[in-house]
Amino acid sequence: MSAAKKNARPDSQFLKKASGPKPPNRAAMKGQQRGGLGHVGRGLGGGLDTLITPTAPVAPPVATPHFTQTASASEISEAERVLQVPPQDIERCPFQPRTEFGREQLDDLVESIRENGVIQPLTCRRRADGKLELICGERRQRAAIEAGLKLVPVVLKDVDDAGAAVLAITENLMRDDLNPIEEAEGYQALRTRFNLTYDEVARRVGKKNRSSVANLVGLLDLPPEVRDYVRRGAITLGHAKVLQGVLSKYGNAAEVRELADACVTFADPRTGNPVPGITVRELERRVARLHAPAVERRAGIPDIPEAYCRQLNEEIHKHLGCAVRLTSGMTHANGKHVKGVLEIDFLDNTDLDRILALLGVKMD
Repeated sequence: MSAAKKNARPDSQFLKKASGPKPPNRAAMKGQQRGGLGHVGRGLGGGLDTLITPTAPVAPPVATPHFTQTASASEISEAERVLQVPPQDIERCPFQPRTEFGREQLDDLVESIRENGVIQPLTCRRRADGKLELICGERRQRAAIEAGLKLVPVVLKDVDDAGAAVLAITENLMRDDLNPIEEAEGYQALRTRFNLTYDEVARRVGKKNRSSVANLVGLLDLPPEVRDYVRRGAITLGHAKVLQGVLSKYGNAAEVRELADACVTFADPRTGNPVPGITVRELERRVARLHAPAVERRAGIPDIPEAYCRQLNEEIHKHLGCAVRLTSGMTHANGKHVKGVLEIDFLDNTDLDRILALLGVKMD
């Protein structure tokens, strides 16, 4: 059979219908290549249009004042986006436990942000009025404002007041940014504002047991002057715990203030050199002596009145910068005299040399 006969279409109407539509000729195929898919659609009439549903045109995103989004809202939710926000438009967190921002550290952060920008986004939540409220990153926000940044990166958290407070406290704890008083105030705020127990507070902030939370909150009972010492780092947390124990056991705030003063480093009045206060162990020994059971003594007359003896003890301590014990001599009714005693504590040979120099003792 010849090629022409093989390719010829049958004359029967039934066979024509079964063999399908007539294939396009060469001119039509060239037209399809020139016109592309749109041209084919026009050539096929409504057949291709009924298979391909035209997509509705996508409206351009509406620009929100002051916010630049990294992705469209049709792709991810607001809580999953990093927003670019003017730092001055972010409201301060009312649950922020941190109140002390070191000037030197803040200046370093300002310089870093000027050079590199804000690397870690601030954490915020959106309030009912539409404004953003800071949860974590107040120091970064302050530094960004000082550095003159117009926008800072922000991620949003969908949390309630209690959740925002827990995040603010926990974030600072993980960075070791809180002093003991700020940490205690944060725990106390969780307890009173949200009616939580010590166990619940400990669980929410990731503490192992309630006692660590309860002990820190107890520091808030200290006199304001002593709390300020702790806040500024003038005395350690160990000192503060001993002082809190004295206050809870004996209730003498004046005694606690006096003991705290002895723990603080002070300047030598003659040389101006810093003299360290007493250590935690020395503080414990002094408390034990102050509250030791009174020793029954036979009637006698002290050589130095008791009030003056205490004053001398404190003056010698300040002068030497170490723990001292001054005991007055005593004359008994039978005329027998008991000598007085002055005890001076020193840590090591270097400390001994320092004390001897203050006493004017010179060794060849």
